[in-house]
Amino acid sequence: MPPRPLTILSSLLVLLLASSLSAADQPTNVILFLVDDMGWVDSEPYGSQYYDTPNMQRLAEQSMRFTDAYAVPLCSPTRASILTGQYSSRHGVTSASGHQKPQPEGFDFLPDTAPPNRPLIMPISRNYLEPSQYTLAEALKDAGYRTGHFGKWHLGLTEPHWPETQGFDVAWHSEPSPGPPGYYFSPYGVVPPDAPPEIARKAKHRGTITDGPDGEYITDRLTDEVVAFLEANKDRPFFANVWQFGVHGPWGHKESYTAQFAKKTDPTGRQSNPVMASMLKSVDDSLGRIMDKLDELELADNTLLIFYSDNGGNVHSNTEDDAKAMRRAKANPALESYQKWAGFKPPTNNAPLREGKSRIYEGGQRVPLMVRWPGHIEPGTTSDAVVGPIDLYPTILDALNMERAESQTIDGESILPVLKQTGELQRTAYFTWFPHIVPAVSVRQGDWKLIRRFEPHPKYPDVRELYNLKKDIGETNNLAEKMPEKVKELDDLIDEFVERTGALYPQPNPNYQPSRNTSPGRDAALGLVPKFSTLTKIDGAYRMEAERRAPFLGSAQVKHNGPMTLTLKVRSEAGGSGKVWWKSVNQEQFPEGEQTVAFNIAGGNEWQTVKVDLPVKSPTQIVRLYLPADESPVEIQSIEYTDAKTGDPIRVWKLN
Repeated sequence: MPPRPLTILSSLLVLLLASSLSAADQPTNVILFLVDDMGWVDSEPYGSQYYDTPNMQRLAEQSMRFTDAYAVPLCSPTRASILTGQYSSRHGVTSASGHQKPQPEGFDFLPDTAPPNRPLIMPISRNYLEPSQYTLAEALKDAGYRTGHFGKWHLGLTEPHWPETQGFDVAWHSEPSPGPPGYYFSPYGVVPPDAPPEIARKAKHRGTITDGPDGEYITDRLTDEVVAFLEANKDRPFFANVWQFGVHGPWGHKESYTAQFAKKTDPTGRQSNPVMASMLKSVDDSLGRIMDKLDELELADNTLLIFYSDNGGNVHSNTEDDAKAMRRAKANPALESYQKWAGFKPPTNNAPLREGKSRIYEGGQRVPLMVRWPGHIEPGTTSDAVVGPIDLYPTILDALNMERAESQTIDGESILPVLKQTGELQRTAYFTWFPHIVPAVSVRQGDWKLIRRFEPHPKYPDVRELYNLKKDIGETNNLAEKMPEKVKELDDLIDEFVERTGALYPQPNPNYQPSRNTSPGRDAALGLVPKFSTLTKIDGAYRMEAERRAPFLGSAQVKHNGPMTLTLKVRSEAGGSGKVWWKSVNQEQFPEGEQTVAFNIAGGNEWQTVKVDLPVKSPTQIVRLYLPADESPVEIQSIEYTDAKTGDPIRVWKLN
């Protein structure tokens, strides 16, 4: 653990001083209100004419609103950057993998080799926030602040990596945490860390969230917990880390709100999803209650309030192209309700920005940011300064007149001069490191943005994309070929950034052997039909790559009347969850919410055997095997369906 900037004695002096001061003279409190998956234009102060966000509008009128604030295109990297002040290339959390098993000590996050069908060795994301980091919460706690974390964490599945070990006195959360427990509604089904092993093994979630009354909405409950924390600590300095579960999938919503928005029309023709509007209204309600409580406790004038989002709006889920595949997810009651109100419509629309979450274009990383600090920040102001999650840590320390710990490397810059309108940022450029999904790195300097892809992609063949965002905010006109000197100038900045932050840059694969036999059709694997994906024959296996979300392999050759066992021999760099879904001969459609069994594939470059028990009760007609190829390609050596009782083979594919 790095040395603390304040001793225990100095922390006690801070507390004694705070108790002797009036509320207005106490050390400044801090609240970080982080929304999940909220896009740049998903509120009234940022131009929405469909979403109803009066409290966000109220906050904007009291704050400085940033027009060019950035996040990483996925949540976990942004969250880790907030708490460390570091680029994701330095802290190593580069993808949304915080719900997966942490890698063991000594794990090589950039292996020496890769499968022969891959031209590059790609870096692997750290699945947890390294405990040796001296986090923002630890810095404030050591300075005498009472620290509380509320909501989504997604920075470590196991207890050694929970918020309680990263500087938070109070933590209200559950793991795993890509989305909320209980589909947003109580009972949440969370067991405490000290639960008996026989209970813990069967639990879907672990953590400190407790059930409320049946039907309680988790956004409301989270707000209750925050309000209680504010009341309990009104006479001492506090840091409330409010990380909302909304508006992330599975999109649990209050149908009373949703019904109101279903009758509403966006005059711009851009936004029209009543479920997203409902969820945003609930998040807005939460913000309003917290602001009202600060007013009631007479703490508003002495609290630095930051409103932010962890990545751009989600425009890739629930699209028309996914309609058939997404039916398999209707076992989730929240998705049933989503589809009832919104059909197969993506959660939001980021126009005029290009694309959204999980992409390095502006729609994936430009987000709302508003900062309120009465008496220090002029209300109702705006700034076009290019800022990001790495800047929050040094800004908060600067605002509180706290020294940085020498042991903690911070890439960010304090934006306090911008907030107070006394100066400008001094850095040369801002970077986004995102070596996953469509791997790339980008640099923003002034109006210019360069995207460097590590290799061509079927949908994005240009390895360099250059845009003037002032003239082309939608990133429609790639100027890279016309302006090679500007490309080289920005490329040089990226090279310096990679070296400075220790980025694990993709390396050529010494074992690479280009494939000569590619067949995306029905005969590629002798009766396996790839949907939303392609199958490519490689040495000793087949490689499945996603073309859309929810890719699967379908087959009408798995015929059996009774329980089966599926055995897979596979490997996947990122890993992830899969599912088997089947329909019987007497069923015209795949039954919604039935006849599905989920399983997990561990990430890594080693072959693994996965077994799945399938409780089949009537003769099967078609079986679909969903694999997490949308996370990273999945390589398959064998697929075997056998009788669960006798072990006799039903249908076997030996793809090696």
